[in-house]
Amino acid sequence: MEHDKPKVKVTKNGPYKVSGTVRLAKGIMAQDEAGTPFEWKEGGILPIEETYWLCRCGNSRHKPFCDNTHRSVSFDGTETAGHQKFSELAITVEGPDLILKDAGVFCASARYCNLAGGIRFLIANSDNPESRELAIQVAHNCPSGRLIVSDKKTGEPIEPSIEPSITVAEDPGRKVSGPLFLKGGIEVVSSDDDSYEARYRVTLCRCGHSNNKPFCDGSHIRAAFNDGDESIN
Repeated sequence: MEHDKPKVKVTKNGPYKVSGTVRLAKGIMAQDEAGTPFEWKEGGILPIEETYWLCRCGNSRHKPFCDNTHRSVSFDGTETAGHQKFSELAITVEGPDLILKDAGVFCASARYCNLAGGIRFLIANSDNPESRELAIQVAHNCPSGRLIVSDKKTGEPIEPSIEPSITVAEDPGRKVSGPLFLKGGIEVVSSDDDSYEARYRVTLCRCGHSNNKPFCDGSHIRAAFNDGDESIN
């Protein structure tokens, strides 16, 4: 049945409508001693219903949920993102054992790609088992789906098997609250009912400042967006 399919609907100048009983949890960006994020730590599961609404304007008093504040602040949520496919936007970086596809337009400034010398260094050294494993880990932790790693022999993308879910990101390193991290190929539908390309990992703006709406472009850092989570205070 249609209502069982995980989906996020972008409403015009309003919140995200999430349907399909999609799991929702806080996610903390854990950092190493150098200040580089290296993994996600769960910060608690949030209560949901089969359908729920998540704030898109950044002004709700009950974040991450919508409380209709977008109406009183006259939120302009005009979608500016294109509908190009990932394959049309990504550049290819080949290593000895792995291939990296990198679509920088989706970058959400999560910084996981800086780990252990950087994703391109790891790809270039992917014939080393440790570098190969780290490259795959970095790509999987990239919330925006900017990075996709494939096996060079088969050409198949390497992605973990995971149920569709949404992580409400918190970035203690920058002392800001981050985007909504969609995992597992959740369908995202625009306010005019045009589906964006289904991707395994996607970040949606929840601060209201992105110039690539509905996707996150890292503007939450510049805007010092804070949803009140204790992990960043």
